[in-house]
Amino acid sequence: MADVNRGNRPLSPHLSIYRPQLTSITSILTRITGNAMLIAALMIVWWFLAAASSADYFAIANGFVTSWFGDLVMFFSLLGLWYHTLAGVRHLIWDSGYALDLPTAEKLGWACLVGSVVLTIITAIAIQ
Repeated sequence: MADVNRGNRPLSPHLSIYRPQLTSITSILTRITGNAMLIAALMIVWWFLAAASSADYFAIANGFVTSWFGDLVMFFSLLGLWYHTLAGVRHLIWDSGYALDLPTAEKLGWACLVGSVVLTIITAIAIQ
């Protein structure tokens, strides 16, 4: 039967009244980092293909990858890789049925955020 009182029904909550939770933000970040790492992967593949092609083409690709912009992309890709890895471990914990209560889930979210920054800094220092 058709609902003729559509104008009297409440509207769905909108982003202006929705308070994002840490678990939703970290879930969104997991998706963003997974997709953003594709840029670095494409840069690395381009670098390898250029190395296999010719010295002139490799010089162009190597100049781009080792430029300040390439270093910035690689640094943030490293951050994304660590975050994505830690978020994957968090999901494995959740999939096993542990840490599903809200306080522990928020602690795991903060652990992913802080841990990825710390591990990125340690890795960047170790690479230099």
